[in-house]
Amino acid sequence: MVSRRGWLQGATALLLVRDALGAGSVEKGVYRVRGDARVNGLPAHRGVQVKPGDAVTTHAGSEIVFVVNRDAFLLRANSRFEVGSAAADLFRVATGALLSVFQPGERKTLRVQNATIGIRGTGIYVESGVDKTYVCTCYGEAELVPEHDPAAGETVRARRHDQPRYIMSKGAPQMLMKAPVINHSDAELTLLESLVGRSPPFDPADYGRY
Repeated sequence: MVSRRGWLQGATALLLVRDALGAGSVEKGVYRVRGDARVNGLPAHRGVQVKPGDAVTTHAGSEIVFVVNRDAFLLRANSRFEVGSAAADLFRVATGALLSVFQPGERKTLRVQNATIGIRGTGIYVESGVDKTYVCTCYGEAELVPEHDPAAGETVRARRHDQPRYIMSKGAPQMLMKAPVINHSDAELTLLESLVGRSPPFDPADYGRY
């Protein structure tokens, strides 16, 4: 039985999807801004393009949702995100937290402070810190490679938030550790996928779990 909170989350997600799809099947650039978010140091607003070489930053209490080609991103407060290569297949979270969904079948690389994450058609949430990085492979496949001990890496295959990990920094006795599901939701993933004309691979009637 779905709780009232779960029902409300599901209803909110469906409204977000309806609004996103109402503007077209695939969004371009910045979709939504809350608070002080910037692209290359300039205030962001809906429609601003995010291209290879660009940096997206958020300040306290802010958030930004944007699309790069067929990948979609939600950058939380106090974060910095960089688009690296000309093909937009390399991304970096210098600091802060990012929820993202990637085009299936395309190999992408996401770098965080202490690890490299290889991605293929994945929904993923990261919180990049100095001592450790949190990574939830929400669905799909990701290769987690600690910077200071690549041999301790792991390929994670997830169906629905079932393989979250902490990637520890240099000196930790164990590089990868199991973690709980924190700070992101199915409703947010549904919004991001809808911006690029897709939907997550789980039942939308069951949003109350996450």
